[in-house]
Amino acid sequence: MKKYIYIFLFITLVMNEAKAQFIIATDESAVLSNQSTLMQFQDNDTRGIILPANINAQTSPTNGTFILDQSDKKVKMFENNNWVNLSEEGELSSLITNNSTDNGDGVIVGADSSNAEGVLVLESDDKALVLPRINDPVTNVNSPYPGMIAYDTKSKTIAIFDGKVWNFWK
Repeated sequence: MKKYIYIFLFITLVMNEAKAQFIIATDESAVLSNQSTLMQFQDNDTRGIILPANINAQTSPTNGTFILDQSDKKVKMFENNNWVNLSEEGELSSLITNNSTDNGDGVIVGADSSNAEGVLVLESDDKALVLPRINDPVTNVNSPYPGMIAYDTKSKTIAIFDGKVWNFWK
């Protein structure tokens, strides 16, 4: 697992310098869906993105920020100067505490700099993130982790796991 994290970080850093598009996949034949994609994940997988589990909602976030807020156990998105709840109260007992002393600034992909702060910041005027696409995550993801987000190809919605149940957004 550690090996894949190092590979991901290396690829992310290289792509940041090259300002290129990339896909995260285990299948070498995987290709980007189109030219407007900045970052994409392998199709037909059962793994999603895990949102950061913050102790409480950030004080000065950027619009489009997603977190799992540990204070009320809800997945949230920051939009128009407000936190929008994307889930009901979840269950966080399976969260693994990160005891790292690393206080890095995160990684920016697609630009030299950004006004946004985050673990991973994607900056582009003409490209977007393609969420991991999972067919029916309720059935096919055996052990979802609190804060997991993906695109459900069955219901054609964004699927967010709050630690207790899957929440779906159109």
